[in-house]
Amino acid sequence: MDIRIKEIKTASWIGIFGNGFLAVLKIAAGILSGSLAVVGDGIDSSTDILTSIITLITAKIISKPPNTKFPYGYGKADAIATKAVSFIVFFAGIQLLITSVKKLIEGGSSEMPAKLAIIVTMISIFIKFALALVQFRVGKKTSSSMLIANGKNMQNDVLISVSVLVGLIFTFVFHLPVFDTITALLVSIWILKVAFQIFMESNVELMDGTADRSIYKEVFNAIDSVPGAKNPHRMRVRKIGNQLMIATDIEVDGGLTLLEAHKIAHEVEDSIKEKIEDVFDVAIHIEPIGNEIKEKDLGLSRETLVNE
Repeated sequence: MDIRIKEIKTASWIGIFGNGFLAVLKIAAGILSGSLAVVGDGIDSSTDILTSIITLITAKIISKPPNTKFPYGYGKADAIATKAVSFIVFFAGIQLLITSVKKLIEGGSSEMPAKLAIIVTMISIFIKFALALVQFRVGKKTSSSMLIANGKNMQNDVLISVSVLVGLIFTFVFHLPVFDTITALLVSIWILKVAFQIFMESNVELMDGTADRSIYKEVFNAIDSVPGAKNPHRMRVRKIGNQLMIATDIEVDGGLTLLEAHKIAHEVEDSIKEKIEDVFDVAIHIEPIGNEIKEKDLGLSRETLVNE
């Protein structure tokens, strides 16, 4: 099995079991202690189980080799899974928001939550932090947008649990159970914010964009190192899973033979793959120096990159 896929699957299983334990613990503690905020935190953990299951299934999909139906492979399933994660997180936030608002309209909590809620929330903070660290580190190592999104979601869950803890402490200090409901409301808003961020970040890859614009400078530098390759332009870089697909036009001396021009193009491709990691493929279009043909405005030139 590919090492990258194996690491993604391992991180997914850790997320499933870790969040499963936390979800059961927090929801049970929230019900027993009468804390709506802790129940809401538990619901958020339960959605993390589903997101980890999605990453596990997606890991199997992206491991498939390219075929006639998907000649570029299944790498973009990673970005699609990230989009699915954002919808799940959004749904959880909406559910908690509705419950919290309804509770506030009805007059807030009628009883003080038990101290069990504080103990369980403190345990949750430490476990959730460890889970987030695993997801984020493996996501960065494997360049998996879905694991990074999952890691960010879990990192934010730590802040959510901290806010729940603060709300519970205020509840006990001031003896106002309504603080617990207000905290649940704030938690729901935070969950919705995280969902929106994940949704927007996944758009970049699905729309064949690149979040890291510095990659263009690296490609330009790689081409500049090849003798005979001039004026790289109409450059397009898109991400396919953890790999990059690079297309660019270059100019060469119009008096060269086809074989000589072809050799320069190969040297450009080799230079790019040598200097930039995880390149899926490089497509190069060759033009004679000073080509005056006006083509559709696609990709970036060195000038447009500087000006943007």
